[in-house]
Amino acid sequence: MAFLDNPRTRIALGIAAAAVIGLVAWLWLTRGRETTDDAQVDAHVTQIAARVGGNVLKVHVEDNRPVEAGAVLVEIDPRDYQVAVDKARAALADAEAAALAAQTNVPITTQSAHSTLTTAQGSVSQSASAITAAQKQVEAAHARVASARAKLREQEATAAKAARDVERFRGLLAKDEISQQQFDTASASADSAKAAADSARAQVVEAEAGVLVSESQLAQAQTGQRQAEAALRSAQTAPEQVKQTSAKADAAAAQVKQAKANLDQAELNLQYATLKAPVSGIVSRRSVEVGQVVQAGQPLLAIIPLHDVWVTANFKETQLQDMQPGQRATVKVDAYGGKSFTGKVDSIAAATGARFSMLPPENATGNFVKVVQRVPVKIVLDAGQNADQQLRPGMSVVPTVYTR
Repeated sequence: MAFLDNPRTRIALGIAAAAVIGLVAWLWLTRGRETTDDAQVDAHVTQIAARVGGNVLKVHVEDNRPVEAGAVLVEIDPRDYQVAVDKARAALADAEAAALAAQTNVPITTQSAHSTLTTAQGSVSQSASAITAAQKQVEAAHARVASARAKLREQEATAAKAARDVERFRGLLAKDEISQQQFDTASASADSAKAAADSARAQVVEAEAGVLVSESQLAQAQTGQRQAEAALRSAQTAPEQVKQTSAKADAAAAQVKQAKANLDQAELNLQYATLKAPVSGIVSRRSVEVGQVVQAGQPLLAIIPLHDVWVTANFKETQLQDMQPGQRATVKVDAYGGKSFTGKVDSIAAATGARFSMLPPENATGNFVKVVQRVPVKIVLDAGQNADQQLRPGMSVVPTVYTR
């Protein structure tokens, strides 16, 4: 016990006991907490780029100045795009007129084709009837010829007999065996029979001429039938003609749609000549100036909405065992002398930060050195914590997550 009576020993033991008590107190106070200094403030960065090219007429914003959503940022010379709109509008009007004309032709073509087909069918029917009638006329004419020829033979025979009787009566008259009256009667009969034969011969000629006329009429009727059949075959293509006309109308309607799409695109390009703010925020990195010629897709400035910021904390993988969304957190900001903000864990990334790097580590080469990985954790601030928008993206912070 003499050892404990030494003042220096008692002082050393007191210091050791205080150190142990302090260590135990620190472990008790810090248990259930995870802290990292690898963290920074994040926010959405909206890049504003030109949708169309042209000469910049006006720039309405300055760097580090607030801007409201919908406010005009930059105006590009719209004259070329206005000309394109006028041209597209004229092309649309022309296409609509052509489509209207093509659509009007459809019922006209349909009605005309139907009428032509009906007429052609009637003509074929009439031609068939005409041919039948002409054939009957030809047959009748041939019958008349046969009848006339038979009558001619009969009249010729009668005339020949009458002539012989006259010659015979002439000899008898010379012998005074018959009277002069009988001879004159026989002569008159012979002349009458000769006249009748001549008449029958004329009737034969007339009947033969009638045959020629009837055959000519039959030929004309057959020609008319061939023409009517040709017209009918042409008229039977009416459905195809209607389809063709309808196809032209459909093509004209498609041209209208294409012209309308071109007009819509031209109007969009005209609207794109005026760049407006999609969100409210602070203008940053303005690189556009009046008179500058910009190209489509060229970045002009950025807008950062400071009302919506969060903290990205890269915790070690060994710190995530008890961490989960919804846990309370505090954030100390270096820029404001460690000023503390309150929030909560919103989410934990699905992969480590190294996995998202441009050249992720390849551990299958054999040169493996185990390194503790870090996993991004998103911490959102409580409502009203950043009301004065003091936090800026990229600021270094020290977040602490209370896991218990």
